[in-house]
Amino acid sequence: MGIGRFVYTPILPFMTEGVPLSPAQGGLIASANFLGYLIGALLATLPGLPGQQRTWLVGALGASVATSLAMGVAGDLATFALLRFASGLASAFAFVFAAALVLDRLARVGRPGLSAVHFAGVGLGIALSAVMVAGLAAAGSGWRGLWLASGGLTLLLTVAVIRLLGTTPPPDGPAPAPAAAPARLSGRVIRLVVAYGLYGLGYVVTATFVSVIARSDPALAPVEALVWLVVGLSAAPSILIWNTVAGRIGAARAFALAAALEAVGVVLSVTSGSALGLLAAAALLGGTFVGITALGFVEARRLAGGDPRRLLAAMTASFGLGQMLGPSLAGFGAAATGSFLLPSLAAAACLLLSGALMLWPARPEGTA
Repeated sequence: MGIGRFVYTPILPFMTEGVPLSPAQGGLIASANFLGYLIGALLATLPGLPGQQRTWLVGALGASVATSLAMGVAGDLATFALLRFASGLASAFAFVFAAALVLDRLARVGRPGLSAVHFAGVGLGIALSAVMVAGLAAAGSGWRGLWLASGGLTLLLTVAVIRLLGTTPPPDGPAPAPAAAPARLSGRVIRLVVAYGLYGLGYVVTATFVSVIARSDPALAPVEALVWLVVGLSAAPSILIWNTVAGRIGAARAFALAAALEAVGVVLSVTSGSALGLLAAAALLGGTFVGITALGFVEARRLAGGDPRRLLAAMTASFGLGQMLGPSLAGFGAAATGSFLLPSLAAAACLLLSGALMLWPARPEGTA
């Protein structure tokens, strides 16, 4: 998933020059991917889906392979957007069903803490794709070759997943169902949903265009190949780190702290003007965006009290809407102003507002 969902970012500068694509067109393609992810996440969590979780997971990974390979032979904006939409659907199904299989097994064997290892795979996939893109680009590969290689790499990893799934014993019985009480629609719940949407809008601008930002400035171009690698390596341990922080100060405060740090990174990406500053921005982005996702879900489970599925679905919709709008708005903003400065400052403001909503003091029980 780290490759299928996020490899567009390091390949985008090559497409911008080779297709060519404008910033607005690049943003629209990214938004199509995030729209697919939103719809896929909501569909994958519907009760009563036919078939087994393993079948859905393998099918989603196969679709991710196919869409990446097809990007390498497509040639127009509409086809790019359609393929990235399908890739977003596939990424969402892969995320949901891989997590369901792994977390269920970890719960059954009493090792829930190992979930951080599972979610580190997203960051490792990002890092692996960064190395692949940098190596092939140095060898002279164009954007089509990079997409074909991404599909090939995803295929190899999918084969590995299938083999590993084949050695996993089936569940011993149904897992105990959580209590069915839905989350009460309190001010705290509403603020969490809005904060999660603002976070989606805030992180995605840098996550989509950071490689383009590096390519557009001669002073930053030498570290373009390293930027996405730093994002991935920083993302891999982030859930473990932020779970530890949340254990000390609470999930809501940890969310706000991570959002503030990410806002610093977003601003650095467009104001530092130095290679070191851009790498620091990449580290702050990678070290927070996966962790914030987990912290939001932890807080949702706490506020739900019983079954968190309705609240998680509302958060997913809010987040998906934010990350769908972000790339398009940033792309059009960059096209209008000639840089990503204003879109990035707006994204940082969204992140700060997101954190402020998480710190908003809760009213005592029984008050409006």
